[in-house]
Amino acid sequence: MPIHDWTRVDAGIFHDFHLSWIAEIKRSLNTGVLPAGYYALAEQIASGLEPDVLTLQGPVEGPSRTGSAEVEPAGGIAVAEAPPAVDFYARLEIDVYAARARRIVIRHRSRHQVIAIIEIVSPGNKDSKGAFAAFVEKAHRVLLSGVNLLIVDLFPPTNRDPQGIHQAIWDWEPDGRFPLPDTKPLTCVSYIGYPNLQVYLTPVAVGETLPDMPLFLSPRAYVPVALEATYQSTWESVPDFWRDRITGNPPSGPENPENGRKHQP
Repeated sequence: MPIHDWTRVDAGIFHDFHLSWIAEIKRSLNTGVLPAGYYALAEQIASGLEPDVLTLQGPVEGPSRTGSAEVEPAGGIAVAEAPPAVDFYARLEIDVYAARARRIVIRHRSRHQVIAIIEIVSPGNKDSKGAFAAFVEKAHRVLLSGVNLLIVDLFPPTNRDPQGIHQAIWDWEPDGRFPLPDTKPLTCVSYIGYPNLQVYLTPVAVGETLPDMPLFLSPRAYVPVALEATYQSTWESVPDFWRDRITGNPPSGPENPENGRKHQP
């Protein structure tokens, strides 16, 4: 199913889709995708992802974010054996640390540490300078706290992110700033968190199918997130009226005068 043009409807309609899509991705992850010991929840963090929230209840026997002491997850796909199929990849090693929308948070059952986050960009994340700056700052905090991050942005660049959401986030150095092609202005991007920041990015466009994107559980293991399959399942529950608006088709319901005339005796 092609990616739809969500700029044809107001933010409230996408918000409804956003919530349902989050639930569908969560269901997919929790029914055979995540290895044993991991689980996904749809969480709302109103005040942002502060370091104390991210590090609360650190694991005893789960994966560590401290380099050589890291315990590899059982059941994930080894990056060395099957590198994620994306268009661009970059790596950045650094030795410094530099909302209200729901997102999916992946935790490990040993003390429920946050391992990864899936964020679907909403219009509200871009509609003001302050909101956009807050989104980018939260992404930085997540990554510099050692948490892995997957972002899906189905909205075209604005004057705040003329080269897409990734380039606004990846502002540490030029390596890894991938300019989006004019024909593919939307972004699916997956990050590995501190201390060895890495990025895997695939640009997409309205009318294309969504790729399966890697969600990293450690720097060396990931699980695939079925964006296309979950998007399609979510789309099926969108009301017909709004599906017609989004696709640009004439209304299919009785409010269409043409349809009404067909039913006249």
